[in-house]
Amino acid sequence: MSFRYGHIAQRLFDTPLLYDARKAEAFLHGLGGRIAGDTIVITNAEGAADHVAGADGRPLAGKLGGRIERAYTCANLLPFDMIDNVAIIPVEGSLVHKGGWIGASSGETSYQGLQAQIALARQSSAVRGVVFEVDSYGGEVNGGFETAGAIARLSREKPTIAILTDFAYSAGYMLASQARSIVAPKYGGAGSIGVIIVHADRSGELEQKGIQLTIIRAGKKKADGNPWEPLGAEMAARWQALVETMREEFAATVAAGRRGRTTKARVMATEAEAFEAPEALARGLVDAIGDPLEAFDAFVKEVNRS
Repeated sequence: MSFRYGHIAQRLFDTPLLYDARKAEAFLHGLGGRIAGDTIVITNAEGAADHVAGADGRPLAGKLGGRIERAYTCANLLPFDMIDNVAIIPVEGSLVHKGGWIGASSGETSYQGLQAQIALARQSSAVRGVVFEVDSYGGEVNGGFETAGAIARLSREKPTIAILTDFAYSAGYMLASQARSIVAPKYGGAGSIGVIIVHADRSGELEQKGIQLTIIRAGKKKADGNPWEPLGAEMAARWQALVETMREEFAATVAAGRRGRTTKARVMATEAEAFEAPEALARGLVDAIGDPLEAFDAFVKEVNRS
């Protein structure tokens, strides 16, 4: 396994993700074999979703000190497109915690970059309203709730709207839910309000290849949940409790952002189902179904009228 694949594996396996399950499946189909060193067979396939936004190099991460905000402020620039006093902040592709860049890079949008854009949109007197253009199947947990909180604060101060150009699932929907309103396209979708952990048990593979692995531990729980041993019942229970806690917070965050259009109980009752636009509208997860370009034009006119 190369270093780069090892880095990817750390972010995919054995860690909570706010991903729609179909995105996780697509990732396993595409890179799973290269990470694991052998063919991966998914026995409970639901129909993988290949969802990539952009393709270029990825800059270094580093959150503390507001490096992105300071760089744009020093250059007297705003890190987003502006149309008639309205900022456009894209939420596209896989959402990752750290990443010192703005917009999508190699199919990833960083929460760090989103937080920088949100902070500067709040501060700028030139920004009278903000559009979040959302097309994401979700991403990492870390950074997601903080970014949702930043959007909620912005929405209390300035008009905001989330315009889905395709889908807003899992963490992508959590961010969209914090805008004042959400518009979905006719054949878009929203939801998947849940948490997922993927564990790869490769112990049988080692046995078939005649490899005997010895793990020497200092601390009996060291390396719990590693892929070379079967997942123990205690570790499975810990992870289950963790994702249930995160799902509760996810549902509460959505309910607070939707402000009376749905409740935490109704969100929990979805059981993390991913809905097509009409069902999402019926359940209060979006406010309207319409053409994204028309929704954008209407929002710009309304912001400038008021």
